[in-house]
Amino acid sequence: MTRLSTAVRGLVTTLATLLAVTAAPTAAQAKPEPTAPKDFVALRHVDPTIVQEMRYFTPHNFVGERIDGYRQPLCILTRPAAEALHKAQKRLLRQGYTLKVYDCYRPQRAVDHFVRWAEDLDDEAMKDEFYPNVDKTRLFVDGYIAEKSGHSRGSTMDLTIVRLPAKPTRPYVPGEPLVPCFAAQAERFPDNSLDMGTGFDCFDTLSHTLDPRIQGEQRTNRLLLKSTLEALGFVNLAEEWWHYTFKPEPYSDTYFDFPVSRKSLTRH
Repeated sequence: MTRLSTAVRGLVTTLATLLAVTAAPTAAQAKPEPTAPKDFVALRHVDPTIVQEMRYFTPHNFVGERIDGYRQPLCILTRPAAEALHKAQKRLLRQGYTLKVYDCYRPQRAVDHFVRWAEDLDDEAMKDEFYPNVDKTRLFVDGYIAEKSGHSRGSTMDLTIVRLPAKPTRPYVPGEPLVPCFAAQAERFPDNSLDMGTGFDCFDTLSHTLDPRIQGEQRTNRLLLKSTLEALGFVNLAEEWWHYTFKPEPYSDTYFDFPVSRKSLTRH
């Protein structure tokens, strides 16, 4: 072998190595996003009349910014859960009401975002509205934040009832003065929901569905939501008046991480 051919072979080997090294990250970045199983659907395809106010797509939540994984303001659910909500909606429409969802399927990456936020004790930008009386060091201990969420299984949703005709809720303006989520309805952030005694995602024992301090019209409204949904197979989380899971869950032990977007459903 000549000295020139040896040099050429060495150059080719070096170039091949460089190409392999530079191509590796590109291949990793090109890894496709996970997609939803075939029995997940966009709620609006099952019932377009249910109002959707997807809070984690907006900065109006306890973190104060859009949450990881929410690419579009879209409610995604397993088909059995969506069809059961449709039945509940038909019952409420006859009474002059509509359901409104705040959150539905929630990817694991969003739950991870909540956990990172909860561990950052210096970030209390939204405390005055969402957890005025709770020390942030207690969010895990008191059960407000966890490393897994039933929402990631696809059959859990956060929702309320709105009287028809539904008036639009004004947009939240980042930096605006915050009012405690358990203040009187006329004082807290405006929401077209019936008065449930607290706002959505209020980290306080007043959010417990049957808290004895919640009486009168507020209790009646909570019980309307509870009785309507429970009659169709939903189970309420006792600590959150807005939180319901359809049973039996198609995926009782699986926590998904596909993004909240129409693209996650397009391969169906």
